[in-house]
Amino acid sequence: MFTIDAHLDLSMNALEWNRDLTLPVSEINAREKGLNDKPDRSNAVVSLPALREGTIGLVVATQIARYVAPGNSLPGWHSPEQAWAQTQGQLAWYQAMVEKGEMAQIRNLDELDAHLALWENGEDNAGKPVGFILSLEGADSIVSVDYLEKAYESGLRALGPAHYGPGRYAHGTDASAPLSKEGKALIRKMDELGIILDATHLCDLAFWEALEIYNGPVWASHNNCRALVDHNRQFSDEMIKALIDRGAVIGAAMDAWMLSPGWERGKSTPQERGVTLETVLDHMDHICQIAGNANHIGIGSDLDGAFGTEQCPADLKTITDLNTIPDLLRKRGFSEVDIEKVMQKNWLKFLRKAWG
Repeated sequence: MFTIDAHLDLSMNALEWNRDLTLPVSEINAREKGLNDKPDRSNAVVSLPALREGTIGLVVATQIARYVAPGNSLPGWHSPEQAWAQTQGQLAWYQAMVEKGEMAQIRNLDELDAHLALWENGEDNAGKPVGFILSLEGADSIVSVDYLEKAYESGLRALGPAHYGPGRYAHGTDASAPLSKEGKALIRKMDELGIILDATHLCDLAFWEALEIYNGPVWASHNNCRALVDHNRQFSDEMIKALIDRGAVIGAAMDAWMLSPGWERGKSTPQERGVTLETVLDHMDHICQIAGNANHIGIGSDLDGAFGTEQCPADLKTITDLNTIPDLLRKRGFSEVDIEKVMQKNWLKFLRKAWG
């Protein structure tokens, strides 16, 4: 079944992890054998061939580069200009993949329809480009609000103002503050340009302010439920209700610490904790219960988002295994119509409304 994954850090993996994503996952992991500079070396699950094998023909693919002020211990860049340059290198990688025929950038409805027609032509997926919608995770690299127009011209179509910690425009996970003056201006400029607001990672204060200021389309590319795993990274039921009221789609994330209460990084294992794709579906189902329907859920896996098999569902060996989700949903009593909504149609309906 044609599948959309609304959050993958492909360019980060290509440039910072130095992974050739045109190779099979097995070859990427073999190349990393013996390396220990990252916690997930030899545990990758994402590559372009694996996406094609799983019929995951469209993804929301990120640029990401954090600015860190003195005293901020998070990894990042020491000036907004350096962060901008990093995102431009990531953009250059996506453009190289387009030129090679490995990927296709999707910026509007015409390009979306053409790409869907290609993937639905009944031919083997092996030679088809993986479509991507460009998103920016964390706005720190936007040197000034004027730079947002440059980003839009390059195809940026979604933006999450925050990531982890304090941000130049908005605070994110494990931080708390209202939107800055610049953050409010950024949100208004996004509204003017028609850039989708990604509510993922926004701290609670910034979340509510952003929804009040922004009038355009809102989604949450990769987020789970605070009621099931109590952490500020997750959405409370009240936040989920607000997103549903705005017509948002929430993509289920597959990082095990977001799926298992009390997860200890480097110590807990998915096998020990019983974290599987069923656990992911528990979060999807919770959102369905709040909404009263399956119209607001999808996949936003975040796989290989600085973690690999050591911290993802135990029954997922590569991203291809997302194609087992329809059967798992059937076992839960989801109708075929609702299964298609989860795998693709909720995201497509959202995009048609946002870009129409």
